Amino acid sequence: MLLSSLGFSQDLPESQAVSDDKGSVRKVTGPAETDDASEVVSETVYATYYARKFEGRKTSSGARYRGHKLTAAHMSLPFGTIVTVTNPDNGKSVDVEINDRGPHSKKFSIDVSAAAAKALGFYGRGVAQLEISYLPEED
Repeated sequence: MLLSSLGFSQDLPESQAVSDDKGSVRKVTGPAETDDASEVVSETVYATYYARKFEGRKTSSGARYRGHKLTAAHMSLPFGTIVTVTNPDNGKSVDVEINDRGPHSKKFSIDVSAAAAKALGFYGRGVAQLEISYLPEED
């Protein structure tokens, strides 16, 4: 499990799995026994990566897309959110920063940069089922 590989699982006493209409599973894990009251959200989602034609184009955040950077697009996460993306098929993991909106498809939940897709080992396939985890924005 992703949380186990990050060393968080023994500190997180409660978890709740929720399935959405896309077929992805979202796991909200309760706060650790520390002063930090944040929760780690973990989801299994379908992902793709940016096509080469987007190189240099402006993203929704105003930054230019650069395929060699570890960035991603997500429809609802705030810009600047750091998301840990793991490929369960090979165990490879990478941290990406959300700087764009997308993918504009009901099937896919995240678009990663070309560098992230290469690091995760699915660049040639185009599509992969990945696990994403992040700390939600505090109110």
